[in-house]
Amino acid sequence: MTEPAWVQHAIWWHVYPLGFTGAEPTMLAGQPTVHRLPQLHAWLDYALELGASGLALGPVFTSESHGYDTTDYFRIDPRLGDDRDFDELIRQAHARGLKVLLDGVFNHAGRGFGPFQGVLAEGPAAPTAPWFRLTWPQTGWTPGTVPGYEDFEGHHHLVALNHDEPEVAGFVAEVMKHWLGRGADGWRLDAAYAVPPAFWKAVLADVRREYPQAYFVGEYIHGDYPREAGAGTLDSVTQYELWKAIWSSLNDANFYELAAALERHNGFLETFAPLTFVGNHDVTRLASKLTNADQLPLALAVLLTVGGTPSIYYGDEQAFRGLKEDRAGGDDAVRPAFPAEPSELAQVGRPVYHLHQELIGLRRRHPWLHNARTKVVTLSNEHLVYEASSNGAAITVALNLSGTAAQLLVPSSARTLLAGPGTRPSARNEVNLPGYGWAVLGTVT
Repeated sequence: MTEPAWVQHAIWWHVYPLGFTGAEPTMLAGQPTVHRLPQLHAWLDYALELGASGLALGPVFTSESHGYDTTDYFRIDPRLGDDRDFDELIRQAHARGLKVLLDGVFNHAGRGFGPFQGVLAEGPAAPTAPWFRLTWPQTGWTPGTVPGYEDFEGHHHLVALNHDEPEVAGFVAEVMKHWLGRGADGWRLDAAYAVPPAFWKAVLADVRREYPQAYFVGEYIHGDYPREAGAGTLDSVTQYELWKAIWSSLNDANFYELAAALERHNGFLETFAPLTFVGNHDVTRLASKLTNADQLPLALAVLLTVGGTPSIYYGDEQAFRGLKEDRAGGDDAVRPAFPAEPSELAQVGRPVYHLHQELIGLRRRHPWLHNARTKVVTLSNEHLVYEASSNGAAITVALNLSGTAAQLLVPSSARTLLAGPGTRPSARNEVNLPGYGWAVLGTVT
């Protein structure tokens, strides 16, 4: 593992700032600076009370619309504020012991990105023409002619960078170091799967020479996670396999799917601790994804008792609902504005918030769970018992996704109820769970 030691205790509260602060959906001509980043200050203690140890920010750099079409990597988006706002957010977060993770979009840029605008103005002779994968007219370039260019997954307003160009690697390294120098603690690397691993390896070697305690997690959806993480020297990648298995196994009453995913998860933990989640800025919220919202506690129990670095997407801790749709503006429902202060949240979400606190508190009392492996003890379509263990420590987790009460066999060493609505009879090796119930048991190894 290459991750810094502090990551072993990291639990992220993930915020999409442009949505959270109610910023304009697109950059306006002559956009004035609006100091919205300070709106996050009132929520830092909320994140601490939740149990988080870090603030994972979505894009904060100047962009054309949603933040993933960056136009200036060295400037805070004026819809959010300026350098002083960023510095103060870092100061206040660090004063509370919260790490800060930034979101870097280094596979592609918006069309307004300065180096690409230089290409449009100067043609093939532009110094930054090699930064992009371009196709020029065979008859020769004339002013005003836009070359063909590779984009990101068919989104033509997102111009793909040429990762074979050394100057691009140098530029990305400088961006990373600039913001690490201003106090950031690490980077989420957007669409890392679309970038050659050799690029990440070269860039991260450069950055780590100056910032050896920085953390780097790549966005990967499919593929061979260990191979990609190893080749790119990433500390972690996003664990979409586990995300899918959690909600899908609950919806389909098929814990065999989750058991298989946990076995693969064990394999990933041999080389890195994945970034685990049940919601983020790109997917339908868990409370909307589940067919039966009564099963939501089971999903959280899994997230916070298996190995990895958990991330809680803002609003999920309040059981917010939101449907991700494949259309223009289809992300808006999962990237909402938050009120000015936590006291303004509706009380209906408090039980789920307290459930998060209970499970995060359990995890923080058992920090070895960061590297824990799981072993399935009892398995059927609707019932699952697994043991999570590391370095001689262990807990047992029992889940009942049926609406009918269940008695599940557990190891004789799983003696003490640590969390959940279950009960543990002292005379028998079983746990009693209500319908849709769960329990975490202390295990003596």
